[in-house]
Amino acid sequence: MAEQKNSGTPQAPGALDTGALSRWMDREGLPGTGETAEVRPLSGGSQNELYEIRRGGTALALRRPGRDSPAQAKVLAREARLLRALADTDVPHARLRGGTDDPDVLGRPFYVMDLVDGWSPMQGGWAAPFDTDLDARAGLAFQLVDGAARMAHVDWKAAGLEDFGRPEGFLDRQVDRWLSHLSGFRFRELPGLDEAASWLRAHQPASFRPGIMHGDYQFANVMFRHGAPAELAAIIDWEMATVGDPLLDLGWVLVSWPPEGDDMTDSRYLDYTGLPPRESLLEHYARVSGLDTSAIDYYVVLARFKLAIVLEASVARYAKGEADDRVSRFGPMVVELMRKAAELARTTTLR
Repeated sequence: MAEQKNSGTPQAPGALDTGALSRWMDREGLPGTGETAEVRPLSGGSQNELYEIRRGGTALALRRPGRDSPAQAKVLAREARLLRALADTDVPHARLRGGTDDPDVLGRPFYVMDLVDGWSPMQGGWAAPFDTDLDARAGLAFQLVDGAARMAHVDWKAAGLEDFGRPEGFLDRQVDRWLSHLSGFRFRELPGLDEAASWLRAHQPASFRPGIMHGDYQFANVMFRHGAPAELAAIIDWEMATVGDPLLDLGWVLVSWPPEGDDMTDSRYLDYTGLPPRESLLEHYARVSGLDTSAIDYYVVLARFKLAIVLEASVARYAKGEADDRVSRFGPMVVELMRKAAELARTTTLR
């Protein structure tokens, strides 16, 4: 749900039938019975459409797949299921209000959730006062890690997610799965690839405690409450969520964290000045999640390895003329991520 980062110029998705939407909202018992919903498109992702819905004094968000993205309907159905499962947990998220897979309502499946009142670091960097108050900024990092720890602590079976992922053998599959994915579009050499892959195979943790994992957990995919002190308002963009090893989310957070990641200039999109050392974050995560973080370097190497390959798929499309110029910036990021994966594998004390 990255599309809830709604500052800037709205996108122009297909028009919604406000009459049909309002009748559906009446049937679902949503606020403003009998009123016609006010609808405004919000900016966001390219494969999904997001709208702000106002009715009965309540602000909601409606999300549906784009007209040319039928496969996204299944992804959005998974998102809605996950949001429903999180309802009685302490994981910050946008509360699900309802949804339908009936295309007769609005032409495509959709779901409705609360509209998050907050700000995203992707709206131009740190918002005030975090842009100048470094003590307050440090709190953002602890809140980010706190969200990941709360996810990891959820009883996913009790939440109805027993068949949401395939946690058994999750780590066993990672290296081969992503190398196989890369083989389908590989067009250049990636220094460090083989070294990182070999190290990951040799240093895979013997076991892990399965839990909910976001799959792309970072500052780009959360929203914070306005003003200090820092408070996580919602985790967003659940498209890659599954049940697996939640420590990979923590590794994702630390992909370019100081000081080890200070030379990563291409992969950073925020100023890390004032953010706490990773040891402090690991202590907080372990305390909230109950998980052992002593093998965190494995997860940072895996996160860099995986993210590099995910981004390389877009770079390959760009190289073939099948993606626009915005994708070109991923090229050096991929090289940097794979280089740093191999470098950490080479220098870590994890044995």
